[in-house]
Amino acid sequence: MSQITRDDLRAAVGAGMMTEAQAASLINLSEEREGVRARRTGLDEPFELFKGFNEIFIVVGLSILFAGWIGVTGLGLFGATRGWVLGLALSIIAMIALAGMSRYFTLKRRMVAPSIALAIMFGASALQFGLSVAAMLDFQIQASVALGAGIAGAFLCLHYAIFRVPFTVALIALSVVMTTFGIVTTGGTIPDTFEDLFLLSADGPFAIITIVLGLIGLTIAMIFDMSDPHRVTRRAASGFWLHVIAAPAIVNTVALTLFQNADAGSKVALVLFVAAMALFAIIIDRRSFLVSGVGYVVALSISVVEGEGAFFVILLLGIGLVVLGAQWEAMRGAIMRSLPAFPGKNRLPPWAVKEASA
Repeated sequence: MSQITRDDLRAAVGAGMMTEAQAASLINLSEEREGVRARRTGLDEPFELFKGFNEIFIVVGLSILFAGWIGVTGLGLFGATRGWVLGLALSIIAMIALAGMSRYFTLKRRMVAPSIALAIMFGASALQFGLSVAAMLDFQIQASVALGAGIAGAFLCLHYAIFRVPFTVALIALSVVMTTFGIVTTGGTIPDTFEDLFLLSADGPFAIITIVLGLIGLTIAMIFDMSDPHRVTRRAASGFWLHVIAAPAIVNTVALTLFQNADAGSKVALVLFVAAMALFAIIIDRRSFLVSGVGYVVALSISVVEGEGAFFVILLLGIGLVVLGAQWEAMRGAIMRSLPAFPGKNRLPPWAVKEASA
């Protein structure tokens, strides 16, 4: 089938079959899709945080506006200072206003950074609504966190269903984590230290819960990814943000537990774990999963490992990331060609230029 050229579109405009605005929109859509294909022939992982400085300008304005709203109304992110009735009313007003701005900046203007900022502000307002409900019911702090985060997650699911902002799935994942930990601590199980949340050797179910939630998030991210292997839709972008959340949940627990043991076997196990994580990231073609996970390993090495050992770990990780970044496509192509067929392999992103351009 022959392709429609710019001359064809100009002829259609001259014949009155479409307007110049419609023709320009089709040209922009075609060029954008060609740009996506061009990136995929390089087998890169697409990522877009903002399209131009005007979006940053708008985000600054939105942030100042929201900060002013909080100051004028006397509301904080974690409770209404003037009572739950006012908290409910003002949080509803805020969510309605933010939804209206999302309709303009997200659905009409298709802006990336303002959409993310508005999703965060909407989530904060939804959390305020949930905490106000908990205050109305006179819940204790753990139950309030569980209820507030659960209600916020429900509102965020509605926000995602309407506006389809990929970053919203990260906020939904965080609300699930807060709800789960709030429910667990409501039963009386409270960690003695922050590290007990992630140590498998510590008392309480927190470390297991963290890994389980991370694996659930990773599974959902893979469902998004495998439904769009060429990564041209918002499903892949949603998967990106879930990988960013899931990786630390998995890595932090395992790495911190291994860091706590001083024996050589634990150090070897940590190296093997990071290597396995890198191999998995290469196979699914998600640098975001690896960067997010390794970033947590670096943070842990600084806070847990004493002396020069921490910087030695950071040095090795830095070398590894640079090498992977420089040879990612070649290494992934070799690994994927050497792997036997397995369920879902053909639904992963292409690993050869020939396949990507097909």
